[in-house]
Amino acid sequence: MNVLTLTVTGMSCMGCVNSVKSLVGALPGIAHCNVDLPSGRVEVSHDPALATPDAIRAAITDAGYQVAP
Repeated sequence: MNVLTLTVTGMSCMGCVNSVKSLVGALPGIAHCNVDLPSGRVEVSHDPALATPDAIRAAITDAGYQVAP
């Protein structure tokens, strides 16, 4: 498993946190997704053969949130 740490903006409540967790968690190869609302930090444990960093970023941005470069 690899760990990907992202900074996500646009989350303002626990509903946003739950949305990000659900979206990322639904991708194949995701073992764990932890979201810290105050910092915007999203930490994802994933199998890189099944869930690429680009796919994880796309799932978040497609939901309307921004991922810092």
